[in-house]
Amino acid sequence: MKNKKILILLTLSIILLNLISGIVGGVGGYFLAKELNTNPVNNVVESNVSNIDLINNESTIINVVEDVGDSVVSVIIRADTPKFSGFGYRSSETVERQIGSGSGFLISEDGLIVTNRHVVSNENAKYSVILSNGEEVEATVLARDTLLDIAFLDIEGNNYKPMQLGSSDDIKVGQTTIAIGNALGEFSNSVSTGIISGLKRNIIAGGSFGASQELISDVIQTDASINPGNSGGPLLDINGKVIGVNVAVAADSENIGFAIPIDTVKDLIERLNEKGEIQRPILGVRYFQVNEAIQDELDLEVNYGAIIISGNNDPAVVENSPADLAGIQEGDIILEIDGEKIEGKKTLQSLVQEKYIGDSITVLVLTEKGNEIEFDVELFEFQVN
Repeated sequence: MKNKKILILLTLSIILLNLISGIVGGVGGYFLAKELNTNPVNNVVESNVSNIDLINNESTIINVVEDVGDSVVSVIIRADTPKFSGFGYRSSETVERQIGSGSGFLISEDGLIVTNRHVVSNENAKYSVILSNGEEVEATVLARDTLLDIAFLDIEGNNYKPMQLGSSDDIKVGQTTIAIGNALGEFSNSVSTGIISGLKRNIIAGGSFGASQELISDVIQTDASINPGNSGGPLLDINGKVIGVNVAVAADSENIGFAIPIDTVKDLIERLNEKGEIQRPILGVRYFQVNEAIQDELDLEVNYGAIIISGNNDPAVVENSPADLAGIQEGDIILEIDGEKIEGKKTLQSLVQEKYIGDSITVLVLTEKGNEIEFDVELFEFQVN
């Protein structure tokens, strides 16, 4: 009986010790977690939420890609090229060959396509597009913009699926981007993802395969992979709306691509729909952009603006041009267009070509006599011969 009581006491002691150990361990774990600013239970929940978010994000991107796939096209460039004999001799005969490719995307049900100007810059070439189903359709170049690296193609047919155009004014650095295009001219509808890395960049961009270079301003920078052949394809937000047109990849770098904001392209679409072409006004002057070096060389009063000056058998002011009819003369310095100073990347040409034919603009001029005069200039359709 005595041994039985001892056994019971020992059992109760063990149970009590385990309870105390559990309580102490739990309290210690609580304070340790508090010290580390973590909570094991919360960590598990947060980890699950993070995984769920990742899965949801991937599903969203997959859905976007599937939804817009029929709207992205590959642009094929063909031209007559010299025919060579088996010994490498150039023949007088020609043969039609593919000489390049790019990307584009549909923006209307009746076959209007956006691409880059440098993709379709060869006026002697023939163009076609390959649809998502593999069908190749002949394409006509409707318009090439003279200011932005944007062009429009047209293909026959109806009931195409156009892309939804978003807004590039609301985009933020860090938000998710999706780029789609004919990567390297070989892999149609290639998809890459990334984020917006920067806004309002200014770059020197070239064609996909050695085309000429040009300055492009106020573009979107993204780390979504953009390769030669992607030019002209869409840059999308996470909702599948177009926020930019892929235009270039930075040379000698990895994962730095650029896109023209879609809001600037919308302006061109309006011009195209109104006139059937992209019309840009011309002021009708020959000028040099004034800077400190030009100021010192010509002993000018200002270090900005555009000085009107003749040269190379070209007149300073073209006869019967908008500038001529307004009274602007050689030697005048145009300081501002509608209150915007002409300096840096704000050139006279860029400020004028933002306007429409038919617009009236206010031009602030510093005359050779040192007087500032405002001219009202009507921008009518005018061709320099």
